[in-house]
Amino acid sequence: MADGAKTIMIVEDDRFLSFLLKTRLEKDGLTVVQAFDGEAAVQALKTTTPNVVILDLVMPKVTGFEVLKAISISPQMAGVPVIVVSNLAQDSDIEKVRELGAREYFIKVKISVDDLVKHIEELAA
Repeated sequence: MADGAKTIMIVEDDRFLSFLLKTRLEKDGLTVVQAFDGEAAVQALKTTTPNVVILDLVMPKVTGFEVLKAISISPQMAGVPVIVVSNLAQDSDIEKVRELGAREYFIKVKISVDDLVKHIEELAA
């Protein structure tokens, strides 16, 4: 994908994973905005409308559930796909994020970076 106009927001407190994804996505021509906690994500979303949001659930300050709720009630974010990538694997967690509007849910230990990047690029297209 070579469309530099596409912006991806990564909301992930694991800095290694966040930078790994950022590097891969930028290599494919995407612009990446990072937030390392939920509070920073909520602030960034007030001034940035990404094409796709990658969201962890367990983070400091504000949880991913709270970020997803803020996204779901924001007219500015209507239609922006959210991909949740978390270690939480309970059916109740998956059901809750789907009810809040997440497009996809991946368990970190079960998805490769390559597969995740493929899903992100498909949603950003």
